[in-house]
Amino acid sequence: MSDRLQPGRDAFARHAWTVAYEAFRDASWVELEGADLERLAIAAYMIGNDDDSATAWEAAHRQHLKADDAAEAARCTCWLSLCLLLRGQMAQAGGWLSRTEGIIEAADMECAAVGYLLIPALLGALEDGDTTGARTMAVRATEIGDRFDDPDLRAFGTLGHGQALIAMGDSAAGIARLDDVMVSVTGGEVGPITSGIVYCAVVLECMRLFDFARASEWTNALSVWCDAQPDLVPYRGQCLVHRSQLQQASGDWRDAIMTIESASRRLTDPPHPALGLAYYQEAELHRLTGAFDDAEAKYLQANRHGYPPMPGLALLELARGDASSAAATIRRALEETDNPLERPALLAAAVDILRATADVDGVRDAAGELADIAAGSSSAVLGAMAAQAVGTALLGEGAASDALTHLRAAAAAWHRCNMPYECARTALLLGLSCAALGDRVSAALEFHSAHDTFAELGARPDLDRLDSLTAGLGAAVESQGAADLASTLSAREREVLTHVAAGETNKKIATELLISEHTVGRHLENIFAKLGVTSRAAAIAYAYEHHVL
Repeated sequence: MSDRLQPGRDAFARHAWTVAYEAFRDASWVELEGADLERLAIAAYMIGNDDDSATAWEAAHRQHLKADDAAEAARCTCWLSLCLLLRGQMAQAGGWLSRTEGIIEAADMECAAVGYLLIPALLGALEDGDTTGARTMAVRATEIGDRFDDPDLRAFGTLGHGQALIAMGDSAAGIARLDDVMVSVTGGEVGPITSGIVYCAVVLECMRLFDFARASEWTNALSVWCDAQPDLVPYRGQCLVHRSQLQQASGDWRDAIMTIESASRRLTDPPHPALGLAYYQEAELHRLTGAFDDAEAKYLQANRHGYPPMPGLALLELARGDASSAAATIRRALEETDNPLERPALLAAAVDILRATADVDGVRDAAGELADIAAGSSSAVLGAMAAQAVGTALLGEGAASDALTHLRAAAAAWHRCNMPYECARTALLLGLSCAALGDRVSAALEFHSAHDTFAELGARPDLDRLDSLTAGLGAAVESQGAADLASTLSAREREVLTHVAAGETNKKIATELLISEHTVGRHLENIFAKLGVTSRAAAIAYAYEHHVL
């Protein structure tokens, strides 16, 4: 039997999972040694045969018990429990964890399984917000891994330690732990299941921290690892989700769409825990390109698979013209979310949404909180987000000159991060600021820059908004006369300005003109830009002074 199984062992060693799986599967499981049953369990898991993997882990456990090796038997049930947890089969996982505890108590022994038992509890503590408890369990798991020279357990402990530190607000120390565990993964020190789990967990943490440079580095490493194992299943789909996110950030939207569609297909059968995230990423790309119905459908699918579709769903409502609904949605999301790692994206969206409803105080508060978070982070992306948010708030308050300072800092940061869409969004705001200060030539340059990028990316909603905003601006640039500036107002913009002069709110104007508040806000934005003013009062004064009304 040993000679017949050697090809399977060789295939396992070179990560040829299908060949290894078939070699061990064709043998009689009763005759397989515990170590070979473990190889079968791992190979089956790596090609997506989860049921065979679970059966093999159980068989390995029983074979080790038969050989009177309680420590190895307990370690196998720990792996079985972990794989069941990854599949979402919580009841079965809990049952096998209890079985493991019974084996350890009966044998009255210290072994690596004692440390493995800490991992599910550690994950539960992180989910419940018990960061101190999670950190304590992570440190203990690492110590047990060191004591029994178990690199997989040591890696899980180090990973959990890093996650706990990040959740506690010490991102620098947490990232250092994550980099540490990644060295063990890239160095081939840990097993294949552990490698995949650690890769995906580290990339996810980097994305949550807006550390796109580090996320890109580890995603590339994960891609190489996946590509070296063509029949690998469990991690390839999640790897593609992260790759799509980074492609989107770098402006490669066409490839991002193809990548996320491939990821969704891979993660669907059987449903993977990352499927909700995949649907959300797909929805984001549909929203940005103007496929609003498709975006809504994908946000709903993300929600059904356990991934809250925020802030994307609120931004979709804004893009569809329902600013009031979008504002209510984003406010609710902010009230329910206190995790500092989840708030930046919500706050950035709140700035855009509340600006559309003329909620100056709300924009200022959201921008201020985002700036506070960024101040405690080393993320260049977070810094750019905060600078753009503060600039947006100042522009809304009529401080266009101060807004320019922050917006130019944001633009420089986005360029350094190679994020063209964000560069274009900032250019639009820079154009508005320049127009408000009367510098219409510079405004036109910024608008042209934004237009070219939006067109290249396929950002149809942003392109339509920009075209509406700049309609008639060229005539205003050529003529600096007050009457010429006023003449660039459209009939609807004059109508809106008349209602503003009567002291009416955006909500009341929307009701009387049978349009949305979002549309009223956009008309006001156009009016301010064309007249070179920064507030409702200044627009009214200009209109009366130059006989526009």
